[in-house]
Amino acid sequence: MTPQSTPSVLPDPRAGAAVKAADRAHVFHSWSAQELIDPLAVAGAEGSYFWDYDGKRYLDFTSGLVYTNIGYQHPKVVAAIQEQAARLSTFAPAFAVEARSEAARLIAERTPGDLDKIFFTNGGADAIEHAVRMARLHTGRPKVLSAYRSYHGGTQQAINLTGDPRRWASDTGSAGAVRFWGPFPYRSRFYAESEEQECARALEHLETTIAFEGPSTIAAIVLETVPGTAGIMVPPAGYLAGVRALCDQYGIVFVLDEVMAGFGRTGRWFAAEHFDVVPDLMTFAKGVNSGYVPLGGVAISPAIAETFGKRAYPGGLTYSGHPLACAAAVATIEVMAEEGVVENADRLGESVVGPALRELAERHACVGEVRGLGMFWALDLVKDKETREPLVPYNAAGEANAPMAAFGAAAKAAGIWPFVNMNRTHVVPPCNVSEAELKEGLAALDAALTVADEFTG
Repeated sequence: MTPQSTPSVLPDPRAGAAVKAADRAHVFHSWSAQELIDPLAVAGAEGSYFWDYDGKRYLDFTSGLVYTNIGYQHPKVVAAIQEQAARLSTFAPAFAVEARSEAARLIAERTPGDLDKIFFTNGGADAIEHAVRMARLHTGRPKVLSAYRSYHGGTQQAINLTGDPRRWASDTGSAGAVRFWGPFPYRSRFYAESEEQECARALEHLETTIAFEGPSTIAAIVLETVPGTAGIMVPPAGYLAGVRALCDQYGIVFVLDEVMAGFGRTGRWFAAEHFDVVPDLMTFAKGVNSGYVPLGGVAISPAIAETFGKRAYPGGLTYSGHPLACAAAVATIEVMAEEGVVENADRLGESVVGPALRELAERHACVGEVRGLGMFWALDLVKDKETREPLVPYNAAGEANAPMAAFGAAAKAAGIWPFVNMNRTHVVPPCNVSEAELKEGLAALDAALTVADEFTG
């Protein structure tokens, strides 16, 4: 399968070249060595697809950065933004504004348990920043525990809580962050032989970490409900409930990061529903409005909200609850409810994606493990299925990363834009993707994995 031309868009390579030239002259890209990147100039996008100025179309198996949960350019959300811009394009956060109030109400209706107060931020990283600030002020304690295999954002506190190598350059060792190993049966740090053992030993390790750090010094434990960028490791049954119990035992605030996993991504409004747990604070962003206008937030329990009932919360943002972002959130949530987007992610994840990926694992030497829920899946690529040696080393770059680079290039040549991180590829299309689109993308993935197979053995 090759990238298709998009009939409704006329190719315009000269315009694409101009866009690319301006980008290279003036745009400083995140997480990149600026002289070593070659960004694709994007001419447009719609639904599950985007295309370049040459007219080549790609099925987006990344959902942007796992945020276009309702795809690109949904007409109802675009119209809501336009309508809000005409009526009240912006207003300061200290006022009650209809779009802001309605977005908070709709989010609170869907959060687990009694997380009924919503503090709006501009994205996921600052949601983590404020959740940690709230936890520290609520408890009067300094430390925050987080997992090694995690990502919580690029701001200073959030990056210090992050477990992957993007933290290293900014890690001053003075942010009060303490890391521990979370459960991951496929690459267990606990020599577990079953998911039950992995769960029990991971919880024992966490409790030991709490004991040695001093329970009275720990404000919060921050976990992604289902870790995203780090590998979509669905926690074993009982683990999150066990963390909840430890937090209750030691008076620690339990923070769940649902920035990537929330708003339908796992086939539930929030991934916490899979595990029947209610945190004290829950962060969100991305899928809340499919990234059409930047928005994030913290859902807050009554106990923590009460802390700031008569005591001012010392934090805020100029654009907190921006009317355009909130109008987009209202429209997105309404679209997801009306069109059964969450149910679609659940159904097709169970009936199409999971079975197809497991079948690919049977046929491809490079696929070590398949894991996921809803429209949130990962393939762990390996050199050898028996030893589970990753296809590339941890944090590989340059020549060491050649096998994954070859896989990524093959996927694009076959017509999909892949989400590639370390030795994994993630299957994270929009949550309203169709069955036909999924099968198209999975066929392209099949072709690309054949290239990755050449690096095994």
